[in-house]
Amino acid sequence: MRLILCGDLVPTAATRPAFDRGDFSALMGDALSVIRSGDFAVANLECALTDGGRAIRKLGALLKGVPGDARVIAGCGFTHLGLSNNHTLDYGVAGMRDTVRAVEGAGMVPFGFGENDRDSRKPLFLEKDGQRVAVVAVCEHEYTYALRDRFGANPFDPFDTMQDIAEAKKAADFVVVMYHGGKEQSEYPSPRLRKACRAMVRAGADLVLTQHSHCIGCREAYENGEILYGQGNFNFVDDLDNEQWRSGLIVDADFDGGMRVRYLPVVVTDTGVRLADAEEKERLLGALGRRSAVLQDEDRWLAEWEAFCCSMPCYVDAVANAFKDVPAGEKCNQVFPHYLDCEAHTDVWHTVFPSWHGDGTSGA
Repeated sequence: MRLILCGDLVPTAATRPAFDRGDFSALMGDALSVIRSGDFAVANLECALTDGGRAIRKLGALLKGVPGDARVIAGCGFTHLGLSNNHTLDYGVAGMRDTVRAVEGAGMVPFGFGENDRDSRKPLFLEKDGQRVAVVAVCEHEYTYALRDRFGANPFDPFDTMQDIAEAKKAADFVVVMYHGGKEQSEYPSPRLRKACRAMVRAGADLVLTQHSHCIGCREAYENGEILYGQGNFNFVDDLDNEQWRSGLIVDADFDGGMRVRYLPVVVTDTGVRLADAEEKERLLGALGRRSAVLQDEDRWLAEWEAFCCSMPCYVDAVANAFKDVPAGEKCNQVFPHYLDCEAHTDVWHTVFPSWHGDGTSGA
């Protein structure tokens, strides 16, 4: 069985004309042949597809396409779309249910969500020629995750997710994890994220892909698994002044006779994406290799992570302004609880604000 696994897919103002025309070539360029070459093609749909819905209260962008976009995505060759991310509930439960209907109506299978935080944990199973691959999709705690009594995306849990992976491995030959999290724009994982991904491999995952960072990160082979920390965007043509947003990796995973993984870089065009040319591919994969080498040197990796965290004053500001000028009815400025809720932000917080014990000044 061969899976084509893509990162973040979102219709934007730049790609809207091509979506409206149903112009597959403009949207995907020569990446179309790769998408259509697998037994299954999977992407992370990082938006709602709805004509209605009501925008939720949140910090950050609200992402929305129209239901008809699902037919275009299916026409490009995608068979399954993950909905476990921080944007599929941007237009409320009604908007997310519209998204599910649009994806299913276009002949694709949505996954990574449920009626509550228990139902959302069910994995996706893909089968062909007697071989079975499970896909477990989880997201960090950033607005759209399912609750005990609320429909939404499958939230990562350091205990439940490991159990879900172990159970999936009992029922499948291979397990792929799509983890939507990690700090945006960071080319290196936090210490917590690296521990979590390694724990997922020990629980039974063969391939772990972290998405959400909007940049290509680094990779490592760990025990019998492969971990990619930062797949980068796929077709999310936005913020083009940021060089990191202009590329990503298609993961081509072949499970016949074992697991073999290839990373195929894509780059942004005026209307979508295309496969990187020879020079671009060498540059992008070369940078991936160099960062991956740094990851294996713990001091260098942690220094890179700490420098990244310390470059963002917003985390100090969030603490300083937590209880200042609070609107009526609010307990505190919402930046503060949001940073507490989401693992990626808390990872930065622990680095920016180390305890005396952690920074070595406690005298212990």
